[in-house]
Amino acid sequence: MRSILLIVALIPISSSIQAQNRRAIEFPDIPGFHTMICDLHIHTAFSDGSVWPNIRVQEAYRDEIDAIAITDHLEYLPHRADIPLPNHNRAFEVAKRANNDPSLIIIPGAEITRGMPPGHVNAIFIKDANALISSRGEEPMDIMNLFEEVHSQSGYAFWNHPAWIAQRPDGVAVLDDLHRVLIDSDLLQGIEVANQFTYSDEALQIALDYNLAILATSDIHGLIDWDFEVAEGGHRPVTLVFTEERTAKSLHEGLRARRTVAWFRNTLIGRESELLPLIHASITISKAVFRPRTSVLDITLENNSDARFLLRNTSDYTFHEDANLVEFRPHSSTVFTLKTAGQDGPYPITFEVLNAITAPNTHPEITLIVEPDV
Repeated sequence: MRSILLIVALIPISSSIQAQNRRAIEFPDIPGFHTMICDLHIHTAFSDGSVWPNIRVQEAYRDEIDAIAITDHLEYLPHRADIPLPNHNRAFEVAKRANNDPSLIIIPGAEITRGMPPGHVNAIFIKDANALISSRGEEPMDIMNLFEEVHSQSGYAFWNHPAWIAQRPDGVAVLDDLHRVLIDSDLLQGIEVANQFTYSDEALQIALDYNLAILATSDIHGLIDWDFEVAEGGHRPVTLVFTEERTAKSLHEGLRARRTVAWFRNTLIGRESELLPLIHASITISKAVFRPRTSVLDITLENNSDARFLLRNTSDYTFHEDANLVEFRPHSSTVFTLKTAGQDGPYPITFEVLNAITAPNTHPEITLIVEPDV
């Protein structure tokens, strides 16, 4: 009798623990491509971070993301007195050795840490971070030579936190002549529109105007769980990269092809060419049934993603039980009722997706074609 009572008591506790521990970042694949979840700007104790590289690997396991880039500073090493650093590849080597999961891709990288312009820039997929610094006692490497070195290593460079108030006191991202030279020379290929806790409309417009990849990163220095309040439902900012295969090579190609969407504080940010297929893959119709002897249609939508979608009805149809705003919780089903006014189907329902952005102050619109079940 005692063992039976113990089993009964443990069932709700176990379910509760599982619900609280669910934290995997999940988005569906889109037609023709895999969706890879990536955090491409991460720090460790080997520059100004607070943790050893193996902790970054364990955090990635917990979030079940596909790739992280170790990007410690080249020129800023406040822990040098405690961690002498003759080898700037060391943090990557430690993280790679700590990784026991072949599905997690760990990318070598470094953060070029200069004044504006060009500011801070991440160089990832590099082969040797040591080649990006001058010998001790010399002046820092000329910036164009530095970017040429990244290019010679088949690296990928993107502009970090362009609206950082330490370098832009007004918080406005501005493209300088040097940035234009780097972009025109294909030495700068992406830009963070969201970094850690900030989002920049101006950075997004720069990405659109100059055909840069749209990125979001955690730029984590402390702990993911603390900084982004994961236990309270928060998430680290990540970049979704659409790839032909789940490999480092294909990830690099997807970044260079600008097939990216940023996810920051439940907001999806990207070009329509990537964002609309992702939204359509995330929101699907599973059922559409008329209520008996009425022209009112119950429609069940499935949300297959981690995003909490907020949709505003912009169609000619009205809802029976909801206002024009409908919220779809992550990984759940939602039912709303459509007044068809006796018209024959199918019924095209258009929504403005309020938690998605394709340009400053611009939300995309999707159309769901509702076919009633027979």
